Amino acid sequence: MRAKRSFWDTMKLSFRAITSMGDQLDTKAAEEKIRGGVAIRGTNVWILACSIVIASVGLNINSIPVVIGAMLISPLMGPIFGMGLSLYINDQKLLVVALKNFLVMVVVSLLAATVYFLVSPLRMANPTELLARTTPTIYDVFIAFFGGIAGTLELCRKDRGVVLSGVAIATALMPPLCTAGFGLASGNLRFVAGAIYLFLLNAVFILLATYFTARYLRFESIGETTPQNRRFHTISTIILLAISVPSVMGAIGLIRNNNTERNVREFIEENKTFGHAYIYDYDISGGNATIFFAGELSEEEIDYLLADAKRHGINPGKLDISVNAFGTKSDELLKLVYEHADDAVAAKEARIRELENQLKQTQGEAIPYAQITRELKYKYPAVSGLTLSRGSATRLDGDTISEAPVTSAIIQSSEALSAEQTAEITQWLKLRLEDTTVVVSNIVETK
Repeated sequence: MRAKRSFWDTMKLSFRAITSMGDQLDTKAAEEKIRGGVAIRGTNVWILACSIVIASVGLNINSIPVVIGAMLISPLMGPIFGMGLSLYINDQKLLVVALKNFLVMVVVSLLAATVYFLVSPLRMANPTELLARTTPTIYDVFIAFFGGIAGTLELCRKDRGVVLSGVAIATALMPPLCTAGFGLASGNLRFVAGAIYLFLLNAVFILLATYFTARYLRFESIGETTPQNRRFHTISTIILLAISVPSVMGAIGLIRNNNTERNVREFIEENKTFGHAYIYDYDISGGNATIFFAGELSEEEIDYLLADAKRHGINPGKLDISVNAFGTKSDELLKLVYEHADDAVAAKEARIRELENQLKQTQGEAIPYAQITRELKYKYPAVSGLTLSRGSATRLDGDTISEAPVTSAIIQSSEALSAEQTAEITQWLKLRLEDTTVVVSNIVETK
């Protein structure tokens, strides 16, 4: 009798069935595809140059869709996959070829990007997409590493899809090279250094991802594993990990700054106005925060603010409260004051224009009493006077009160007007005044 499986055994079997790649992979075909994609020559060179120019345009105008479009046609991944595979299968010839083509790829990309930015007439004041490619963090490592794994698995699938395009987008090899070209064209070495480091970081971890994936899938090695190979692998691993250290430090700084900024914003929200002062700006750098107050604060009030900052998770030792309105940041404060005054003046001018328009409209709607009375007297000799007024008619229906605009016309006459005459006058006044709310009543003068 078969023993009953436990819950965990069933779960393990189910998990293996779901995650097993089994006969879905073809490592032989993947190896051939990687070898075939290593070379950067002929049409690949021109395609690479065109895709780099397209990506540079996208970064230049801060357009992510354009950058993504460039990713879809870029042949950047081939040499990196080739280096990662060669390290595992001990194919030194493939490693040399891939490394040479990698260098060709970098040179062509930098040249194309530099030429574009030299001739481009657009100079953005705040190129955010370019700036974003100059400060690598550990998150770029995660993107490159897992993107490399996905890309290698896609190459190994028998039924290939479109994952490779997504990997090219995610690992973002092109934008750093474009940013480095921008740095070369503008003479900004900080841009060049940061962008090249981000590119190398992405390339290194795609390479590592390819190596470990090939090892996990047991690609067939063509060379023997010798002590020299092991030593080379050890040294390579140490170098690769050393390259990632600055990115880890950058990520730590990024997290620290983000946490500090979140806490500072919460603190400012609660203490926007305090005593006889108010907060008009703040600055965060390297985990330190400076909050600028305009007005006056006593020592006791500053001590209270520091204690409240601690309650918000801000280290009082890393917080500077500046109360001198005309010291640090004085230009910003004066600009803020001028902008506030300009806004107030603009609001008052808009209100004045609105009132003037209302006045003109009211004057335009003024009733020509004398002329209408003469016209009415000429048509109906019994009329001796006319009173016109605009207002509202109020009607009470139970507990509900409704109002409607109405123009009241009281006609004084020496004899009573007939119903027909009253109707005629009502219709005439509606046309004369262009007002459908006219209501006519008649008062007979007594002798």
